Amino acid sequence: MNLIKEDWNKTDGKEFQNYLLNFARPEKVEWTRKILNTNMPLLAILSPELKRITKEILKGNFLSFLDLWLWDYYDNTAINGILISKIKDFEIYKKYLTKFANKVDNWASCDILTFNINKENEEKFFNLALNFIRNKKTFVRRIGFDIFFKFIGSDIYLNKIFEILNDFESEKEYYVNMCIAWFIAECFTKKRDKTLNFLQSNKLNAFTINKAIQKCRDSFRVSETDKEMLLRFKRN
Repeated sequence: MNLIKEDWNKTDGKEFQNYLLNFARPEKVEWTRKILNTNMPLLAILSPELKRITKEILKGNFLSFLDLWLWDYYDNTAINGILISKIKDFEIYKKYLTKFANKVDNWASCDILTFNINKENEEKFFNLALNFIRNKKTFVRRIGFDIFFKFIGSDIYLNKIFEILNDFESEKEYYVNMCIAWFIAECFTKKRDKTLNFLQSNKLNAFTINKAIQKCRDSFRVSETDKEMLLRFKRN
């Protein structure tokens, strides 16, 4: 199938969905479902194949492809997420990302996204993340916290994020709490002292803090001394 198009129409969309079936791996569907924990139909297409397909679509008018909102399979969400990540104009990116975020039902569809943040758009991205983390939908919140990872290098933004995290002591959703735990662990490897200050006074729930400590202790980027020291922040 020709994937380089200037105008994708509904007929093209149907042809594309049939094209994806050529790369389906039925024998891997249930195994993949257990990992992703998604309710969406799966083709279990290999990641390199999805990236190859996406690379071809990007050579044409990929916004026209996105406008079809092909959503039959999880594999579609992976393709859509990669394409959305390539949008350079923030306002256009925000429009597609918001619609995408409100449709996904699994962690992998969130984490496949990338965020092209620079000095010109960092405040807009930060405000978008703030909006997302207040959303009622689990995976919209997770994407909001995914965006926060891009701000770990900024002391100003990181101070704000640490204050915000304390508002999530009552967070119940596993996939949000795990993302927060990953975030704290990543902060510790890059902003050790600032993260230690947060750990000493944080209000997060025990599950999240304990998972963050576990991830730090599993990391080769954390010294053995620090791994032992972090145990004092564990909660029952």
